[in-house]
Amino acid sequence: MSKEIQYRINREITAPEVRLVGLEPAELNGIYPLDQALRMAEERGMDLVEVAPQANPPVCRIIEYSRLRFEQKKKAKEAKQKLHQIEVKEIRLRPHTDDHDLAFKLRHAENFLQEGNKIRAIVFFRGRSISHPEFGERILREFAERLAHIAKVEVPPKLDGKNMTMILAPVKPGKRSTGGKASEGTASAPAEKK
Repeated sequence: MSKEIQYRINREITAPEVRLVGLEPAELNGIYPLDQALRMAEERGMDLVEVAPQANPPVCRIIEYSRLRFEQKKKAKEAKQKLHQIEVKEIRLRPHTDDHDLAFKLRHAENFLQEGNKIRAIVFFRGRSISHPEFGERILREFAERLAHIAKVEVPPKLDGKNMTMILAPVKPGKRSTGGKASEGTASAPAEKK
C-alpha cells in the first residue's frame, strides 16, 4: 500500500556535483564532481545513490542499492505490523435474547475487544416491542457489565428509530493494572515503617 521511494543511482544522477555522506573515513565526506564520485563508488564495488535530490548539491551515498531497497522494505513491513487498524465490529441482539445466546455473543465480543477492535452492540426492536425500550436498554447494560473487565462504554445506549445502539471500546492494558499497583504500594508502606 505504501509507495516505495525511487532513488536515482549511478548514471541516472544528472547534477554536475554531489555531496557524499556516510563514507568510512569521515574526511572523505564532502562535495565531489559527479565523475569522481562515480569512480569512488566503482572502486568500492558499490553504487552511487542519490538520497536527497532536493539539496543543493544533491546528497549521495556510496552503498549497495539492493541492500538499501531491502532495508527500506524491512522498515515499511515493520511499520505496517505496528499499525493496527481499529474496526468497529457489530453484535446484534433482541430485547428478549436468552442467556445462552447472550453468552455466545459475549464470547465473540471478548475476542473482538482483545484484538483491539470496538464493539457496536445493537438491539433490534420488532413490531410492538418498540413500546418497551427499557428491555433493550436492560440487555445492553447487562452486556456492558459482563464485559466491564476488558471494555468501557464509549457511547451509552441510545434509541435510534427501531434500533438501540451502544459502543464499547477496549480498555488499555495499563489502565486495568492500576488497581494492582495501588494495592502493592499500600502493602509495602507498613513494611517500611518497621
